[in-house]
Amino acid sequence: MSPATFPFSRGTLPTQLFINNEYIDPKDPSTFSVFNPRDNSLVSNKVPQAGPEDVDAAVSAAEAAFPQWKAITATERRRILLKFAALVQEHAEALAELTRLTLGAPYNAFGKFEIDLCTNAFEYNAGWIDKFAGEAYPQQDGFMRITRHEPLGVTAGIVPWNGPIGTVGLKAAPALATGNCFILKPSEKTPFAALALGALIKEAGFPPGVFQVLSGDGKTGALLASHMRVRKVSFTGSIPTGKKVQKMAAESNLKRVTLELGGKSPAVVFDDANLENAVTWCVNAITINTGQACFAASRVYVQEGIFDKFTEKYKAALEEKAKGINDPEDPSTVMGPLVDKAQFQRVTGFVERGAQTNKILTGGQRVGDKGFYIQPTVFTDVKQDEEIYKEEIFGPVSILNSFKTEEEVLKKANATEYGLMAGVFTQDINRALRVASEFESGMVGVNCISLNFLNTPFGGSKQSGLGRECGRDALEHFTEPKTVMINLTY
Repeated sequence: MSPATFPFSRGTLPTQLFINNEYIDPKDPSTFSVFNPRDNSLVSNKVPQAGPEDVDAAVSAAEAAFPQWKAITATERRRILLKFAALVQEHAEALAELTRLTLGAPYNAFGKFEIDLCTNAFEYNAGWIDKFAGEAYPQQDGFMRITRHEPLGVTAGIVPWNGPIGTVGLKAAPALATGNCFILKPSEKTPFAALALGALIKEAGFPPGVFQVLSGDGKTGALLASHMRVRKVSFTGSIPTGKKVQKMAAESNLKRVTLELGGKSPAVVFDDANLENAVTWCVNAITINTGQACFAASRVYVQEGIFDKFTEKYKAALEEKAKGINDPEDPSTVMGPLVDKAQFQRVTGFVERGAQTNKILTGGQRVGDKGFYIQPTVFTDVKQDEEIYKEEIFGPVSILNSFKTEEEVLKKANATEYGLMAGVFTQDINRALRVASEFESGMVGVNCISLNFLNTPFGGSKQSGLGRECGRDALEHFTEPKTVMINLTY
């Protein structure tokens, strides 16, 4: 399939469900609308809403496909995943455009990164297919013991609007690599690139029913989370919705759950840190995807000795970033708009309430008079009881506080129900490792923050989630361990 024959574009949007390797209209004629955040213009009012019959049809197709898919040779399964990865990369710009229409993420600043993440995730997990071995234990008492990793069956992924194709790679790739069938439910805010994947799924050679796409809002997600024949759901989104997914999973068939939820990530900068490096990471970590990232460094703590210097450089760097706020269709744009009106009102609400009792170092204003653009915003000397200190804002808004001692800053960094990402900036390796071990966080960066790797676990502690994505851990979360005991003495 060449770029010229790829069937979807901004002029020909995918507006059907992808079930059993075919594009079909939903049984329920209900649709919903999506808008372009650059100017709030209507993109489409024909996005299909998958209902109970559609979900049942997808689950039935997956169940029928499962015996064949789990038994397929490792060579053939790897070939299909690698071909799919190549097709995603081949059509990267078209897929990114379909996302950009309703997310507003510039291609050079975020869109290309996200497509590459999906591609690399399929390539990485394809490499595991014939290497995800079990264990054998030494013979003892006349028994030999071996373990196997068995696929779960029909699995589902509910992906967020802020990374609608990148997170497909993090969820679908390990599920499919381990022999599961997979149903993808994209966010209702960014459905088009996911729906367009159907053409590539079929072209890559996935058997019917193995990899399907159902668009819809939270009601469709709830149908998957509560379905009695779905064996695993992987969800990325907010903590309140994650709790609902876990409850529905438990109250239905006790399906396995992976939850990648919110964050309020602290960056701790000590006096001996490389100042330029710390500023660069902290700025990029609050402005990537216009701050709409779960692991954004939204709480910055700087030791008193360099606080003034850091503040000056942090402010200047953010104001430089703000100069790149523009139309996401412009290749030079660094920051696009927030995703939609609801998110814009949420973020600006936090900023307006925060400004009543706190000092704004920079930003705080809307950019332009149409669309959902906002300046990167920093509050200083924020008290721990303030909502801007405690709550995930999910926009380019951070707090900047000073601290005196390591003990003090660790208490402040850990005084939250979030535990996704943290970062420590120092040139003292002993301090770095000491602080990293004390952070109550699933991931820690040393002289870096707000990043992840495909070969290491991604996920949070406390209310930031359950389970892990990426690396071998992802494969384990999509399989069930089976112990085989062999009697050697009969």
